[in-house]
Amino acid sequence: MKQIRLAIDVGGTFTDVFVFDENTRNISVTKTSSTPSNPEQGILDGIEKAQVKCENIKVFSHGTTVGTNALIERKLPKTALVTTKGFRDVPEIRRGTKLDLWDAYKDTAKPYIQRRDRFEINERIDFNGNVLIAVDPEEVRLLAQKLKKRGTESIAVCFMNSYVNCENEKLVKEILQEELPNVYVCASSEVLPEIFEHERMSTTIVNAVLGPIISKYISTLEGEMEQKGYMDDILVLHSGGGVMTSSTVPRYAARIASSGIAAGAIASKHIAKLCGFNNAIGLDMGGTSTDISLMYDGDIRITKDWFIEYGYPIGFPSIEILTIGAGGGSIAWKDEGGSLRNGPQSAGAVPGPACYMRGGEEPTNSDANLVLGRLGANLLDGSMQLDEERALQAVNKIAKEFNYSTLEAANAIIELANANMCDAIRLISVRRGYDPREFALVAFGGAGPLHGAYLAKEMEIPTVIVPPHPGVAAAMGCLLVDVRHDLSKTYVKKFDQVSSEELDIEFSELEKEADQLLDDEGVAKENSTLMRYIEMRYSGQWRSLAIPISSKAPSLVETLEAFHQEHEREYAFSNRNQSVEIYGLQLTAIGTVPKPEFPKYGPSGSLADALKEIREVYFDNEFVPTKVYDRERIPVTSEIHGPAIVEQLDATTVIPPEFTAVVDEYKNIIITVNK
Repeated sequence: MKQIRLAIDVGGTFTDVFVFDENTRNISVTKTSSTPSNPEQGILDGIEKAQVKCENIKVFSHGTTVGTNALIERKLPKTALVTTKGFRDVPEIRRGTKLDLWDAYKDTAKPYIQRRDRFEINERIDFNGNVLIAVDPEEVRLLAQKLKKRGTESIAVCFMNSYVNCENEKLVKEILQEELPNVYVCASSEVLPEIFEHERMSTTIVNAVLGPIISKYISTLEGEMEQKGYMDDILVLHSGGGVMTSSTVPRYAARIASSGIAAGAIASKHIAKLCGFNNAIGLDMGGTSTDISLMYDGDIRITKDWFIEYGYPIGFPSIEILTIGAGGGSIAWKDEGGSLRNGPQSAGAVPGPACYMRGGEEPTNSDANLVLGRLGANLLDGSMQLDEERALQAVNKIAKEFNYSTLEAANAIIELANANMCDAIRLISVRRGYDPREFALVAFGGAGPLHGAYLAKEMEIPTVIVPPHPGVAAAMGCLLVDVRHDLSKTYVKKFDQVSSEELDIEFSELEKEADQLLDDEGVAKENSTLMRYIEMRYSGQWRSLAIPISSKAPSLVETLEAFHQEHEREYAFSNRNQSVEIYGLQLTAIGTVPKPEFPKYGPSGSLADALKEIREVYFDNEFVPTKVYDRERIPVTSEIHGPAIVEQLDATTVIPPEFTAVVDEYKNIIITVNK
């Protein structure tokens, strides 16, 4: 009997492995080095290190940075763009905006497809979908021969107004596939049939440049896994917080661009709900960056405004995650104005923080935490030794710059890192109309539990949750998702001029496509769920809000009221006398995948058995004798009064003096401020 549920998160530095045995209900975790040049090898190494036999794997789900790294490093296949005559330069024109409004000298990254590889076809469809100029098949065939001679590996096809009529695009794609059978071809009307040529073209281009890379990665991984005895589907996490099977991934390759990042948000949602919280802020702090997500009323915020590199948006729905340069390896430095800064520069894994003894010399958050005694000198169960003397030398650079003592410098570095993360939490909560005091903070990643309590105190968040395996929580998130597809279409109409029957007809077309996608994924009908959303906005507005509606006789009056209420919550404004229009229709197709039921634990042993040592730790401007516990030996229901440190293989948790922690039946550490 197959009993292993395997989840793997492939990061830039480490590959995290999370194993759940359905028979014994045991959980095991491990980490191995990632192999960017051969990403599937890191997965195979992780499976081997976890001592998992592939023939015993029941479910294999993973998140990967293959797409993200390819875009950042520009290691892309030779790709061409075929577009309407006169629209060759849309990728360069973009929206004419800048990421930094005040930096006139900072250029946006170059387009993924250079101008010499962008070609025009004499075709045109008007805004109503009428064909003004039909495609000349011979022109397309001649272009195909030119692309063949140029060694083109992938082609993006994006015509004006194809979102309303895909006739010309469909014909061009068919001819290109016929003439170039070994070339990856994708059309914007299939990838993202929505208005606005820049966003649609950008998404199609990203899909095209990643298509061959993702296809090769998946086919290679499938072959390797089959040789080792795993014959079932390989599930891949995508940006929307769901998974796709390997058969669908190449079609929507752009969705994999934020695969690994989404896993942490999924894990945060599950952990918070397990602890009884429907509102939670996820804090995934690693070695280089911190990813912050938000769940409200049981749902994670979704956005369609995201990118890997500014200027090239990806229009697929994605979990809204705010990433900042704050991690264990973030470097403290003095700016030209004489102020102390922290990040976004990072020492990374190599050379790493000074205390890692890998050549790093600059002061980092890890060095500061070590100097303050919050981080122990022995990590990874003693397999990694940190050098306190080198950490002191690095932190002293900041001390000399600002005339601080060493401890004052270390404390300032940590306080500044905390301030940066608090600013990010405000952006994703307060700036969105949410009160952080109504949320729990889920702190995970290798460094999240070190800082979580201080962030909660600053933001007046009443509860901090540290999961049992914080360093590999993102990997666990890969096991907690369903098969998911998000479909959309542009549909602009005044709300008072549409009927439920008209909307039902429009949604029915999307549902046919969704049913086919889920069927291709092998999802049984009884495990399928289709959810409808209407994108609505006040007439004359630019931004819209997605409002859920019932699939059975939706009440348009209730839908309209729901829009006003959501607009009030999101923007602190609503106007029931203002006309409202529909901007688009969205459909989310869910194929339910069985989830593991994690075990509950009963009390076993005593807290005294878990005590490792009493260490001097710097709190509130002085060193305080602090109990250090081995997390693996802390029994559930234990109550730990700060100051205390909890150490484990993949993370260290700090419980400051004014905090109390309780270990729940799932072995989560629940930290609260003493009232």
